[in-house]
Amino acid sequence: MKSEPDVFSYDDLVKVKREGWDGVRNYQARNFMREMKKGDLVIFYHSNATPPGVAGVANIVKEAEPDPTQFDPSSKYFDPKSSPDDPRWDWVTLGPKKRLKFISLDELRAMPELKECRLLARGNRLSVMPLTEGEFTAIVAAGS
Repeated sequence: MKSEPDVFSYDDLVKVKREGWDGVRNYQARNFMREMKKGDLVIFYHSNATPPGVAGVANIVKEAEPDPTQFDPSSKYFDPKSSPDDPRWDWVTLGPKKRLKFISLDELRAMPELKECRLLARGNRLSVMPLTEGEFTAIVAAGS
């Protein structure tokens, strides 16, 4: 799961202890969140940073439910085509699990276990995407 650290960082997640992953407005990313189960672990990635990279591991503490920001006209994530009777967008609630030694994007690209990883694909803009078990394990091992 990617977040810009100046908007919401792994340190922010540690401070608040749990947070809804709001603002996802891509159907594929939303569908990936809908597949997440309570207790699943995710990599928390800092995007649009210098350098971008992995900051920690979070866990899903609450499964997908409607993202309330879609209904709030004052939110930058407001969607006038969405309604409480037929919501378009979901969020999951995350909690911090383990801070990792920061792993930069360049370091990730150098890891042979990640040569096919979607996170590293050129042009990838999704904020939520699956990793294989091997990819997840390699990232956590590199940051431990």
